[in-house]
Amino acid sequence: MKKLKKILGNLNRPRVSVFRSNKEIYAQIIDDLSGKTLVSSSSKEKEFYKDKKKSKIELAYEVGKLLGSKAKKLKIKKLVFDKGRYLYHGRIKSLADGIRKIGLEF
Repeated sequence: MKKLKKILGNLNRPRVSVFRSNKEIYAQIIDDLSGKTLVSSSSKEKEFYKDKKKSKIELAYEVGKLLGSKAKKLKIKKLVFDKGRYLYHGRIKSLADGIRKIGLEF
């Protein structure tokens, strides 16, 4: 089995950690030096329950936009993207595109 690299974020460039299940997607922005989650967002939030007709990829994009807007309120401009063991396509790519749409950089 291939060993994964450790990706660390700090206060200047916090880490975006992504978890994807079969139905939902979760993302959080973490400051690894203090060990605290700064903001988080998921597809289980109330505003996403109204849109039952959206695909999982469209929903991941919306989660990324929501996470990006929350991060912008905290004056975060640059991030480190930690996709974990997931390939960078589909829902993971869509989430990253949603974060970039708000104006944050990886």
